[in-house]
Amino acid sequence: MTAETVSNLDTSLLYPSPLKEFWQAFAHNKGALAGLLFMVLLVLCALFAPWLAPFDPSEQFRDFMLTPPAWLEGGQLQFLLGTDELGRDLLSRLIHGARLSLLIGLASVLLSLLPGILMGLIAGFFPRLLGPTIMRLMDIMLALPSLLLAVAIVAILGPGLINTIFAIAIVSLPSYVRLTRAAVLGELNRDYVTAARLAGASLPRLMFVSVLPNCMAPLIVQATLSFSSAILDAAALGFLGLGVQPPTPEWGTMLASARDYIERAWWVVSLPGLTILLSVLAINLMGDGLRDALDPKLKNAV
Repeated sequence: MTAETVSNLDTSLLYPSPLKEFWQAFAHNKGALAGLLFMVLLVLCALFAPWLAPFDPSEQFRDFMLTPPAWLEGGQLQFLLGTDELGRDLLSRLIHGARLSLLIGLASVLLSLLPGILMGLIAGFFPRLLGPTIMRLMDIMLALPSLLLAVAIVAILGPGLINTIFAIAIVSLPSYVRLTRAAVLGELNRDYVTAARLAGASLPRLMFVSVLPNCMAPLIVQATLSFSSAILDAAALGFLGLGVQPPTPEWGTMLASARDYIERAWWVVSLPGLTILLSVLAINLMGDGLRDALDPKLKNAV
C-alpha cells in the first residue's frame, strides 16, 4: 500500500462524505429511524396497492357486513382487519387509502413549497419594495385558523381531491414564505454574497444559486412536518364531507362513514384513526431526525 493510498484513507476517515455524515447524524436518532422504516413500508403499500390488497376496495360482501377482525370472535380469516358497514374489506381500503393520503401530502407540499420559496426570496431581496406587501398578506392568512381557512376554500371551490390539495397548499403557504424570508435576511450579509455581488452576479443568480442552497436545510425540515399536517388536514376535510368523496377509500372519509357504528363495531373507526396517528407520528419523528442531522449546532452536540 503506497503512502498516497494511506493518506487518502486517513483523509476519508477524518472527513467523511456529506451524505455519510448526514446518515450518521440521522441514524443516531432511533425514533427517526423507526419513522423512516414505517414510511418506507407505507410507501411500498401505496405503490403496490393493487397487488397487496386482498380485495378491490369498493367490493361489497353483503353476507359479511361489520365482520370483526380475524383475531376476534366471529372474525373471518379472509378479512384480516374486518369489514365496514357495507361489507368492504378494511385492510384493502386502508392500503388504497394510503395512496390518496400520500398523494395529497406530496402534492400539497410541492404546491406550497415552490411559490413559498419564490415569494420568500422576493420578500427578502426587496425588503422595502415588495417585502411588506407579501408579509402583510401572509400575516392575514396566519390570523385565520388553518382548518377554518381550508374549509372556506373548499366550500368555495367545491369538494373533491384536486380542490382539497389546493386548499391545503394555500393554508401551508405562509410558513414557507416566512421561513424563506428569515433565512434569506440572515444570509444577505454573509461574505460570500458580498463577493458574488462584487463579481458581477446577476440578481437571479444571487437568489437561486448563491443564497437559496444555503437556506434549504430549514425548508426541508418544514416540508417534512408540513407533510404530516397535510395528511391531518385532508383527513379532517374528508371527515367533514368536504374532501375526497365516497366511495373513494380515504382515511378521513372512512372515519366519517363509520362514526355511527363506533359502539358496536369499534374496529371500523379505530383502525383508520390508528393509521392516521401512526403515519403522522412517523413523519414527525423523521422531521426531528432531519432537523438534528441538518442543523450544525445540534449535529455537533450529538
